[in-house]
Amino acid sequence: MFKTVSELLRHFKEAVPFRLGPAVISTIVLVTLLLLPAPDGLTPKAWALVAIFLTTIVAIILKVMPIGVMAMMAIVIVSLSQVTSTSSKGAITDALSSFANPLIWLIVVAILISRGLKKTGLGSRIGLLFISLLGKRTIGIGYGLTICELVLAPFTPSNTARGGGIVHPIMKSIANAFDSDPAKGTERKVGTYLALVNYHANPITSAMFLTATAPNPLVVDYVARVSNQGFHLSWTTWALCMLLPGLVCLLVMPLVIYLLSPPELKATPDAVDYAKAELKTMGPLSAAEKVMLGTFGLLLVLWANVPAMLFGPAFSLDPTVVAFVGLFVLIITGTIDWDDVLSEKSAWDTLVWFGALVMMAEQLNKTGVIAWFSAGMKGAIVASGMDWLPVAGVLVLVFVFSHYFFASTTAHISAMLLAFLTVGAQLIPSAYLVPFMLMMTAGSSIMMTLTHYATGTSPIIFGSGYVTMGNWWRTGLIMCLVELAIFAVVGTTWWKVLGYW
Repeated sequence: MFKTVSELLRHFKEAVPFRLGPAVISTIVLVTLLLLPAPDGLTPKAWALVAIFLTTIVAIILKVMPIGVMAMMAIVIVSLSQVTSTSSKGAITDALSSFANPLIWLIVVAILISRGLKKTGLGSRIGLLFISLLGKRTIGIGYGLTICELVLAPFTPSNTARGGGIVHPIMKSIANAFDSDPAKGTERKVGTYLALVNYHANPITSAMFLTATAPNPLVVDYVARVSNQGFHLSWTTWALCMLLPGLVCLLVMPLVIYLLSPPELKATPDAVDYAKAELKTMGPLSAAEKVMLGTFGLLLVLWANVPAMLFGPAFSLDPTVVAFVGLFVLIITGTIDWDDVLSEKSAWDTLVWFGALVMMAEQLNKTGVIAWFSAGMKGAIVASGMDWLPVAGVLVLVFVFSHYFFASTTAHISAMLLAFLTVGAQLIPSAYLVPFMLMMTAGSSIMMTLTHYATGTSPIIFGSGYVTMGNWWRTGLIMCLVELAIFAVVGTTWWKVLGYW
């Protein structure tokens, strides 16, 4: 009997793909939360959903199993527990609802499109071009990627398309040129640093332009409502207000990340000559590279909504539709084939884990958890008797850091921003309301820095394997605080110069 049990335990340890210690901790978290009574204002099912969501995040952080498996576990638990519905059919429908979300498919298709850059060699060519121009030091390449983000941001309403679909493939090509590859265990040579710069440039540029990310127009609407149309963020006003603090953030960000996650290769004195020699060896653009380049040009024009600008709103296309058009063009021209699509594991892994997190975030909103949280926040602030300045700070910080509970900036802004702006308008003197609203506006993009599921760009870059989850969360928290501090100091001073308070 003892021998049989020992063999079973040994088999369990060798065959079952999870780490026992972290699994026990995650189980304790789930059971503890479920045993706690539901807070006033929440139904037992809503509280159970909170418990499932928090446990999933804990399990992902502790790496109990691969992130896709943990996401599937969340889907199974939500379906079995029926916390979102009164029937098993309704629960599984809710659990799988996010897989029809266009944003998730935009992420998946962007990853598939990026495969064409590697297959055709265009990505390597672009990477070598960057190295030939800025490659004497790794930090110079980081600034090159940052400039690329800044140039594209005003014309690319999808931050996922920009950071994940355009800039990230270039970043990967540059890393590969230095033989920095997660598959070889050499990601820290330059790849980890460049991937973090690639990502953290994205939230900053999203904050700088009205047209840099999809939910920004929603922010404009909420600001206008709360100010009774007294303060309207036009494209020009938005860009002017965010210009100086945004540029300071872009200047500081590669330096901070350089300190937090320094590349192993800091100086690359021979890189420029190497890149020029390789470009010469590659010769002129091949036919496949020209197709790939033309496809990227088409995507950029459509993502920038140029047809709608020229011919009217009837010609506007959703970013996900545009991404599918680009993928279809690559397939029918033979630039990539169906086997390439099927073998891109990172795309399908991202579909599962990001889809599960988006689903739970949406269900938290539908079950009233987010509204309950916002109302409780307002009551606590009023009861505290705080002066208006601490109130403003608390509102900004709570709004930004509550993004740990969201896998979509649009969902977060839709659920909470109007409530927080309204509370601010009630408790902050009118003379200081505009800088508060501008801080909230900036925070609605800066919050993307926090997690590997914070926005559509993050799972693409995180999924490429250059950055560990611990490093991602640590860097995200520090960069979020740094950028908020820059906007709080440089931004408010700049807005004072502009006459907004």
